[in-house]
Amino acid sequence: MQRRYFDYAATTPIDKRVLEVMIPQIENNFGNPSSVYSFGREARKSIDESRDTVARVLNAEPKEIFFTSGGTEADNWAIIGTAFANKNKGNHIITTSIEHHAVLHTCKYLEKHGFEVSYLPVDEYGMVDPEDVRNSIKESTILITVMYANNEIGTIQPIKKIGEIARENDVYFHTDAVQAFGSIEIDVKDLNVDMMSISGHKIYGPKGIGALYIRKGVKIDNLIHGGGQERKKRAGTENTPAIVGFAKACELVTENLKESAEKAIELRDYMIKNILENIDEVRLNGHPTERLPGNVNVSIRYIEGESILLSLDLIGIAASSGSACTSGALDPSHVLLAIGLSHEIAHGSLRFSIGKDTTREEVDFVLEKLPAIIQRLRDMSPLYNS
Repeated sequence: MQRRYFDYAATTPIDKRVLEVMIPQIENNFGNPSSVYSFGREARKSIDESRDTVARVLNAEPKEIFFTSGGTEADNWAIIGTAFANKNKGNHIITTSIEHHAVLHTCKYLEKHGFEVSYLPVDEYGMVDPEDVRNSIKESTILITVMYANNEIGTIQPIKKIGEIARENDVYFHTDAVQAFGSIEIDVKDLNVDMMSISGHKIYGPKGIGALYIRKGVKIDNLIHGGGQERKKRAGTENTPAIVGFAKACELVTENLKESAEKAIELRDYMIKNILENIDEVRLNGHPTERLPGNVNVSIRYIEGESILLSLDLIGIAASSGSACTSGALDPSHVLLAIGLSHEIAHGSLRFSIGKDTTREEVDFVLEKLPAIIQRLRDMSPLYNS
């Protein structure tokens, strides 16, 4: 049975060109980058070159790039590190109700340690109003953290405007760009961000590697303590092969970004149009235009999203219901509830995410099979029959 992958928002396969640059690092460049002898210097050179590459694609300075174990660690570091480093200035943090759990759970943790957090609402499309951000700022506000693009419904936030507001009010601004990086153009200087999280496994790179951009001058505490790695900011012997692979993935995913995005948008819009036209009682989740190029998220009434996923899996189609990190939970997506969906409708959510290797033929296969699956499940649903 041919398998068709439509869950690129959850993770991506490693690009062969990424693997090619990693293998020599695994086989030969095993030295500790902190060592002064030649083995160590060779590993250090690979890391320095990788840092230069990541900085270049973000329009940052190399000294502003810090390698982490991924997006979750980068989010935790940005939020906890900034909060504790600036607690003498204030204790108030602003975020939104639709952030990834790496942000929401970190904010909840800080509330247990005396910090105050404002969770801003979003509109029916999952968009936060920059004026709500402005109006929520007070003298004790030390950090604003708003994701660049939502991992579930794909809505792209007005990050540049929020950054301007943060800058005007002398408040640090962090954005979780894990889902956005590699799909849309990103320039940290143009966006007015102080910190940005990115991850390797979302851009056809290895898992377990990512980075946090920290603008020069930002006051932030360390999250991981130990040795003096990452310019004494992030302890732990560096994962040289993963760092080199991550840098290569960053380079590859941004070199033809416009063309890749146009292809994904064409397939995305084609898929959305056909689903809405050929299946009744379906709604599109997320902003109709300000959304990630490869994101298709719909709610299908009267049936459970998990039932659809299992039926799709039986014919070799991999998709998602809610975000990958919470797909085992019984509660409906916090994102879908935040945009105003009832529990019943939110439970019927389905996300297809399109990647660089997705073909029109694969999309057509899904569009051919999905209506029959939906009808079969609805025929068994007491909600639909009533």
